[in-house]
Amino acid sequence: MSHDANTARHRALDWLLHSPLALPLVGLIVVSVMMAFASDNFFTVNNILNVLRQVSVVGILAVGMTFVILTGGIDLSVGAVMALAGTVAAGLMVNMGLHGGLGIAAALLVGTGLGVFNGVMVAWGKMPAIIVTLATMGIARGLGLIYSGGYPISGLPGWVSWFGVGRVGIIPVPVIIMVIVYALAWVLLQRTPFGRHVYAIGGNETAARLSGVRTRRVKLAVYAISGLTASLAAIVLTGRLMSGQPNAGVGFELDAIAAVVLGGTAIAGGRGLILGTLIGAVLLGILNNGLNLMGINPYMQDVIKGLIILLAIYIGREWR
Repeated sequence: MSHDANTARHRALDWLLHSPLALPLVGLIVVSVMMAFASDNFFTVNNILNVLRQVSVVGILAVGMTFVILTGGIDLSVGAVMALAGTVAAGLMVNMGLHGGLGIAAALLVGTGLGVFNGVMVAWGKMPAIIVTLATMGIARGLGLIYSGGYPISGLPGWVSWFGVGRVGIIPVPVIIMVIVYALAWVLLQRTPFGRHVYAIGGNETAARLSGVRTRRVKLAVYAISGLTASLAAIVLTGRLMSGQPNAGVGFELDAIAAVVLGGTAIAGGRGLILGTLIGAVLLGILNNGLNLMGINPYMQDVIKGLIILLAIYIGREWR
């Protein structure tokens, strides 16, 4: 074997052993192959596009969750924030006659505002993120139910559906939105000082603060980003359902966390890549789709997914 071939093999092995993307990619390939053998309908263009479309909402939520987890935090409120943002947007458009663009802007403001609230409580209030965001989850869910009277708000302008079911060529619009969000997140994390500060806080917050990183501001920003991505996911979901659903997003925060973990991000923070989260979200979507195609009982699907997530955390810990 030539020297060049040996070098290439050693580089590939080194990447496999040290890259945060290695395990998620291997998992994605293995699960995809298994599903392809289990169902003839899996590897069709329509099914793949359908998987990506279904993944888009949780995938967008997982972007903000990645920022938060990289700092060593957690955000349990994203599903409820998404529901409230979508309900507010729908209510303003239907009940108040507000222009659709202003309704969408209001949704973004609601989500970002609740994210800022979480950030202030965590960074300046020095409260545990899990407690703060659990409380915000209850607050947002309750406000959504109060605002809507507990019922979905329908009758939205027809163009709103473009965000949920529209297409550009054969590519679903939700997938395009998701890719844009991931691209912007990649730039933030990999090409800006802010991104380096996010990783630094997750690695060692005390050392980051002593090095001059304004840790409280960075924490505030990451929770604001999580709220913003929750409201973007709300716009996509509202367009898909053509209604504001106050009960939407139940359990979505767990799916978002699962996507981040399956993507190789360390749950304690400081290590991970946004592209890994995208792979994790797609992997989660393929699992859901494949198990449905195989006719697996929905309750058993939850058990299987839970075991896979536990296995991913364990393997990732041992690998590192």
